[in-house]
Amino acid sequence: MALEKINQVNDIKQILPEEYETLAAEIREFLIEKISRTGGHLASNLGVVELTMALHLSFDFPKDKIIWDVGHQAYTHKLLTGRKAGFDGLRKYGGMSGFPKRKESDCDCFDTGHSSTSISAGIGLVAARDLIGTDEHIISVIGDGALTGGMAYEALNNASQLKKNFIIVLNDNHMSIAENVGGMSEYLNGLRTNEVYTSFKSGVEQSLNRIPGGVYLANQLKKTKSGIKQLLIPGMLFEDMGITYLGPVDGHDIAKLLDVFRKARRVKGAVLVHVLTKKGKGYAPAERHPARFHGAEPFDIETGLPKNKRKKANYQDVFSTCMVKLGQRNERVVAITAAMPDGTGLKRFKNMYPDRFFDVGIAEGHAVTFAAGLAAGGVKPIFAVYSSFLQRAYDQILHDVCIQNLPVVFAVDRAGLVGSDGETHQGIFDLSYLSSIPNMHVMAPKNKWELSDMLKFAVEFEGPVALRYPRGEAYDGLKEFRSPVVYGKSEILYEEEDIAVLAVGSMVKTAEQVRRRLKEIGYSCTLVNARFVKPVDTDMISELSREHRLLVTMEENVQSGGFGEKVLDWTVRQRLPVQILNISIPDEYVEHGNVDILYEEVGIDAESAVKRIIEKYVTLSMKQG
Repeated sequence: MALEKINQVNDIKQILPEEYETLAAEIREFLIEKISRTGGHLASNLGVVELTMALHLSFDFPKDKIIWDVGHQAYTHKLLTGRKAGFDGLRKYGGMSGFPKRKESDCDCFDTGHSSTSISAGIGLVAARDLIGTDEHIISVIGDGALTGGMAYEALNNASQLKKNFIIVLNDNHMSIAENVGGMSEYLNGLRTNEVYTSFKSGVEQSLNRIPGGVYLANQLKKTKSGIKQLLIPGMLFEDMGITYLGPVDGHDIAKLLDVFRKARRVKGAVLVHVLTKKGKGYAPAERHPARFHGAEPFDIETGLPKNKRKKANYQDVFSTCMVKLGQRNERVVAITAAMPDGTGLKRFKNMYPDRFFDVGIAEGHAVTFAAGLAAGGVKPIFAVYSSFLQRAYDQILHDVCIQNLPVVFAVDRAGLVGSDGETHQGIFDLSYLSSIPNMHVMAPKNKWELSDMLKFAVEFEGPVALRYPRGEAYDGLKEFRSPVVYGKSEILYEEEDIAVLAVGSMVKTAEQVRRRLKEIGYSCTLVNARFVKPVDTDMISELSREHRLLVTMEENVQSGGFGEKVLDWTVRQRLPVQILNISIPDEYVEHGNVDILYEEVGIDAESAVKRIIEKYVTLSMKQG
């Protein structure tokens, strides 16, 4: 077993070349077996096994540095750096992260989780290396899908000025999560298929080397910027930018990869190695359905089917149905995604209304300004995007949408704690950053029916609206409470006295449990569905302060800038005779793990909330005599 010989970093260099193919097969078998139990990013990792092996054979870690763009494809890297045992706890609370983590290994030089960042980070490491005077190699690995992100081009422009070695590996698998779209995808398709150039270049060089003076001519041709590449591959984007281009090379042929990395190490300046790989390679279900196995739940290896079948619709299913109905009723409704048509639930809309569906690739900033242009042009854009990815477009939301007060709807998916992907993906900041922007309106539904009602409200509203909802099973409780959505108004579910709980969105379900427990103990409790985080229903707060001594706010968002702070600010400025208890996520990053465990760890589960409420109420009662 070749894999048994890999127990720490650089052990792969003891593997004989004739064992490489066996090792690659064993790595794939190991990853499939482990991820079938824990869940995780399978297809992307199966596609880079040989590439990762070649990188570890060609470079010396941790001295040399590799930055994985996004980072969900770094499982083989973790295996080859001595973290085999960690795969049993992959993405579990307290276990190994599914992304590179500096605190986890010296071989992880940069934490990643979002797309299109690796080249920028790599240039920073190159500059630090050259300032300090060390000689390590810096390698940034980026996928072709990530090249739709504008930050990658800003970095490439910067990289062209480098005078010392910097290696960019373009992992070209035709995919980001869904199929790639746009001009860069078409451009790379041209490079992939241009065998004419490769064979012609080789033939010319061999012919010149056979004649007197031919070696000199061959070398001159290599150095001439307007040489063979520019004649046979129009544009040659990377070369024209001043970045040496090597490839394309078969990303599953280790011998060819080792040869191209030997050449790349010798380049003075930035060099891009174009590697062709197959997402999901070695596991037929993942090869056939790479998007489904991008972030896989535990699955049956033989069939590829999930082990845990969903019994109820999730919020993405509800959103999907609502979007189709809205599309039927209003021909001006259009949908936008940033490379996530499946994950956000827009695939059905895409199939039914292809002319009104826009996938802009991994480019959230562009998506927002594009939506602003659509709105300015008289249509009704709905941009469905994960909460943590929308952070990447804060300036565009502020500058291009909200200053002009354009009616763009932001369907903010995966809001709150998302679990196993960890710090980079938890959607726990959106209430804060969105509600900080003038003209933005922020809503959150308590259940699946209110998601539908709020989406209809948002489409009719004349201004920017963000509608945030969580990942996972859609709550179907409290269906008896479905009062019309009224701008800026909350909804009283149960009205009593002394204690009032005002909950936002996903926390209404938890607040219902809190109220039930308080009632069992003997406390009376009002329960309010906040609905709007911006504007806050200040009339309701003023009214509640007359009959209640304690107002409790509950939100699945960090405390700073959240709903609770807004309620507290209002009561203080109005000098209302009521105390505020804010139950929210502490102002810190939350690691990966099961969501229920994370709820307990950050103190927003029902039991923790009840304990804090009773402690606060008892203390308040003692002070008031």
